Amino acid sequence: MDTPDIYFARIGYTGPRTPTLDVLKEICAKHPAAIVFENIDPFLGRTPVLSPAALHEKLVVNGRGGYCFEQNALLRDVLVTLGMTVTALAARVVWMAPPDMPARPRTHMLLKAEVGDAPGQSFIVDAGFGGQLFNVPLLLVPGLEQDTPTGPMRIVAEAGMHAVEALTPQGWSPLYRFGLDPCLPVDYEPLNWFTATHPSSIFRNNLLIQTVTSRGRTGLINDRLMTSTGQTRRIEDAQAYEAVLRQEFNLALPVPAGELFARIPKGLDGIAAPGRD
Repeated sequence: MDTPDIYFARIGYTGPRTPTLDVLKEICAKHPAAIVFENIDPFLGRTPVLSPAALHEKLVVNGRGGYCFEQNALLRDVLVTLGMTVTALAARVVWMAPPDMPARPRTHMLLKAEVGDAPGQSFIVDAGFGGQLFNVPLLLVPGLEQDTPTGPMRIVAEAGMHAVEALTPQGWSPLYRFGLDPCLPVDYEPLNWFTATHPSSIFRNNLLIQTVTSRGRTGLINDRLMTSTGQTRRIEDAQAYEAVLRQEFNLALPVPAGELFARIPKGLDGIAAPGRD
């Protein structure tokens, strides 16, 4: 059994292995439902390893999840084996940030994909944006409103860049801004190191876990669980925390749940500021 076989078993995909739009849609739907977004390693002070072998071992064999550099590097390799044309890109995250915020570094990885039965079209694919995880390929046509299981989304063009936006109760809000210049795997090494280790990184100071299915998103920010039904509750102890990680996310853990629960900031509505340690 080769790596794609094990990967497809991991996400529960049994369909054809052809470079078509239907196959891309199905994989995009199943991947984040099975391989959840999580930043346990950076939260524990460990820098994720981005080699194909390490990603396969962690995300596919060991039942873990990962953050954007891990999720989308794995997904890129799988889509390429199917014959799709995939370009890796980098983005500046602006989700929930004030409009006048100074420019942030490019700390997010996403993909642009082309498939055989949609000539002349490109799709933005992203299995690793933990702030607003989505599970559909977005047609790269500026201004086109696109329905997704988690609400309308669109891509807009602005000042030579593009932005992925989601429709919120307050209106359209950008997730991140990106250019179309391709990145090589080596380009993500310093971005991954910075994101995993910088004292100001949210992933050093908070534990974020999220999955998305046809029913919607389920997310855990430190001790605050938000279910796909819109309910929110606090996790009160380590035993309940372990139950949530296994039942809601089916997530294997590299350390005991009690260790994670002891470290996470508690009682916050949002994320912890840098300097928690």
